[in-house]
Amino acid sequence: MTAAPVAPGFTDLERERLARIALTQLVEPGTPLLDTCMVGSTATEVYRRFAEEDPELGDDGLEARTRLAEIHPDRDLERATNAGFRYVIPGDEEWPVQVERLAGQEPLQHRTGTPLGLWVRGPLLLSDLDRSVAVVGSRDATSYGADAAARIAADLAVNDFVTVSGAAVGIDAAAHRGALTGPAGSTVAVLAGGVDVPYPLRNRRLIDAIAESGAVISEIAPGFPVTRYRFLSRNRIIAALARGTVVVEAAARSGSLNTAHWAYSINTPVMAVPGQVGAMTSVGTHELLRNGKGVLVTDGLDVRELVGDMGEALPTQPRGPVRRRDSLTSVEKQVLDAVPVSSPSSQLDIARSACLHPKTAGTALSRLEALGLAERFPEGWQLAPGAART
Repeated sequence: MTAAPVAPGFTDLERERLARIALTQLVEPGTPLLDTCMVGSTATEVYRRFAEEDPELGDDGLEARTRLAEIHPDRDLERATNAGFRYVIPGDEEWPVQVERLAGQEPLQHRTGTPLGLWVRGPLLLSDLDRSVAVVGSRDATSYGADAAARIAADLAVNDFVTVSGAAVGIDAAAHRGALTGPAGSTVAVLAGGVDVPYPLRNRRLIDAIAESGAVISEIAPGFPVTRYRFLSRNRIIAALARGTVVVEAAARSGSLNTAHWAYSINTPVMAVPGQVGAMTSVGTHELLRNGKGVLVTDGLDVRELVGDMGEALPTQPRGPVRRRDSLTSVEKQVLDAVPVSSPSSQLDIARSACLHPKTAGTALSRLEALGLAERFPEGWQLAPGAART
């Protein structure tokens, strides 16, 4: 066992930090083995179990132990600190306690558990992510989907919410860019490799921009590459950081659906933006709505209504354009419907058609004339030009 995690002179928190850095290099983060080992134990104790070849760890534990001599968490932390990165763990004031909702969750595609720690690149404190929303979706985004994601993220930024996503091309990138459009907009990118390993490379400039005002984070140590399973691992972190998850365009098999399933499993709102009927890029989002796991949203206000503080976002009832007919009483509408379009009709005939007393019809006709909806002629009454469309 390397001396660094238990070296004399270190505080308990410092030893725990080094042990967690080491453990994430011994065992792939997010695996059930790591989550099981951490139940009721400190990372320092778990690290010691690997070093002492605890038979309860099984073959995975023995295989991991062969790499002990290659791991130097003190050096890794020093290099990362010099590069401007920090490693946040439970016990730090910055630790985002909401990710602990992942503890004890049933594995999803062999990934589960609270991250041991989070590497951070950027000024945004993880403790400020208590007002954050995940916006995820297809890499093969349509212009409709990208626009929807950007508009939602921009609205969230204006209203002091942080957008969390995965920095992928398509919906993720659109959401990050939308969040950055405001004067004080910030966003968080959760990577599937080290925070110094931008992926995809085409989004390097975007990831750098995110790190300038927000944060680029990962449970994977700096320098470590992206792998298929690490995408699945990072999805649970995206979901756990946020108050809710918005899915904008997702195919039948999609990483964003994996994120949505994590959000659903930890009881945070799952929201879906509807796409065009029959579009392959929206099959997954429509399925979330059909099976009741997602709530339909179309803009930032819809999202904030679900995840905001009580009374913070009060939606207005959608209405069509106001028409002159809207101000009429039921009797006046009844009379208006009885007034002929093409040739005048007497007050008596109109009253008979409307099943009303002639005096009542006459009062209504005078009101309709004042509103410009009916015209009086010597031979009777007729609809005013354009009244049929109002």
